[in-house]
Amino acid sequence: MSHLPRFASLFCKHLFSGMGLLLWAIITTSPALAGSRLLGTGGVTQIEGAAGGGLSPWGVLAGTASEGEWAVTANRTEARLDDYRLAVSGVAFNWQDRVEVSFARQRLGLDTLGGDLEQDIHGLKLRLVGDVLYHPWGIWSLGVQHKRLYDGSLARAVGADSTQGNDIYLSGSKLLFDAVAGRNLLVNLTLRSTRANQGGLLGFGGDEKESRSLAAEGSVGLFLTPNWVVGMEYRQKPDNLGFAREDDWQDLYSAYFFNKHVSLTGAWLDLGSIAGLDQQRGGYLSLQVAF
Repeated sequence: MSHLPRFASLFCKHLFSGMGLLLWAIITTSPALAGSRLLGTGGVTQIEGAAGGGLSPWGVLAGTASEGEWAVTANRTEARLDDYRLAVSGVAFNWQDRVEVSFARQRLGLDTLGGDLEQDIHGLKLRLVGDVLYHPWGIWSLGVQHKRLYDGSLARAVGADSTQGNDIYLSGSKLLFDAVAGRNLLVNLTLRSTRANQGGLLGFGGDEKESRSLAAEGSVGLFLTPNWVVGMEYRQKPDNLGFAREDDWQDLYSAYFFNKHVSLTGAWLDLGSIAGLDQQRGGYLSLQVAF
């Protein structure tokens, strides 16, 4: 088991180094090998590796696989803020629209402070009940994300209690047909139990609060066309460290699904104060490839 994180890391590195060369071929590929769920119903890949929006996991599972099918997604994400750069590479596997297993590696470049922080996230999501399209209460899933910092010295220095931890979340998603001007609206709610500081990049727990917090995350997406969705997200955050406050995260996003194999997401981020540096805003771009 000790070799799994290294294997997943090498897999991501080699996969994404060649993604640009494969993009055009995949965009023009016939959707015959894709899953049978409708386009866009698997969302995109959020920054911790799960299927959802950019900031928050949703109740849906990765790709468009349904019962009796499976899907694999891979993604590369870049976010540029005023004083930081975040890069994320990840893969996710969906088995019969019942279980999602994911891995993501985050690297936060500290442009102003100097250095960088790296974190591995192993995720597991189980669909509990429902369907995003036809069930009256949508689809509900239970997930866990195990997070581990590579070097916890900075997190310890600012007061973090631990350098690894587990987020547990419950997510629900529902597509409302003909909801706004004849267009479909996707709504999502996530409740997360967490001790993570800045998503885990500054450790877990702290001198202000060591115990878990219950945080709410919400998002909406309006399908302007069957391929194009625009929306917004909001994510509450705990405030565990005394040296600097931690603000909630929010974004405005636009995602385009070329077909069931390729999607591209862009967003404007407002992440508030991070490690004492205020007004961290900037752009976000994420490419997802699905098989």
